[in-house]
Amino acid sequence: MSYSAEISRQNPTCILFVIDQSESMVDMMPGSESLSKATFLATAINRYLQDLVIKCSRSEGVRDYFSVGVIGYGATVGPAFSGNLAGKSMAMISEVADNPARLEERTRKVSDGAGGLVEEKFKLPIWFDPVAQNGTPMCEALNLVHSVVASWLAEHPDCFPPVILHFTDGQSTDGDPLGAMQTLTSLSSSDGNVLSFNIHISSNPNAREIQFPGESDQFPDPFAQVLFAGSSPLTPFMRAVARDAYGMQLSDSARAFVMNARDVLLIAALDIGTRPSNLR
Repeated sequence: MSYSAEISRQNPTCILFVIDQSESMVDMMPGSESLSKATFLATAINRYLQDLVIKCSRSEGVRDYFSVGVIGYGATVGPAFSGNLAGKSMAMISEVADNPARLEERTRKVSDGAGGLVEEKFKLPIWFDPVAQNGTPMCEALNLVHSVVASWLAEHPDCFPPVILHFTDGQSTDGDPLGAMQTLTSLSSSDGNVLSFNIHISSNPNAREIQFPGESDQFPDPFAQVLFAGSSPLTPFMRAVARDAYGMQLSDSARAFVMNARDVLLIAALDIGTRPSNLR
């Protein structure tokens, strides 16, 4: 299968974030004393959604090249958008653009034009808030994702295959999720199977940053191996983006799995996973 279908307003694709919202997500990011895993991911996803809106913007408005969803699992399992989008499993990108829950003032470092950095204030739209409660019902969440994606494919049988971006820091508390992952990636459009990325933010003290490995013999625990096994092989275009944009030399067997990604690698994973190869 080719993974070459044109993405257009007549034939959009979908991107679905699946977010671990269990109690352990309140723990700090590895190497940080002030930034929780939940807050780190919420900020990354909100920034990504802002960038996606910008990429889809044209003079006449935001073009609906993508449908986007956020599914969370912890105390509950279900849609995790905030504000007017609350309760929606998927929303077209123009609807996302029109309905942030709020704007928050943030700061970032930018070039001062003389080789230094200065802080700049900016407004960040917020569509998704950090949550960290209860257990890790991963299997239930993946079964819901299967239902959402299957419904999308029934309506868009010739689309570029949906992309699933799953973020987790811990082991499933409702069974082995590998079967659910494999059932999800067995879904397909006429252009290829669903593409599933697993981004593992491990608290294992022996964990290190791993980017798109081709083999499973370098992980610190069995659960990382499960996530690796449930991750899709990267397409040739994705490997080319990794090489040309980020200098990554990946093997032909590289899978869509990342462990302990910090800001730069997480942004790279989002870009590699969702950059369209054929957008019109």
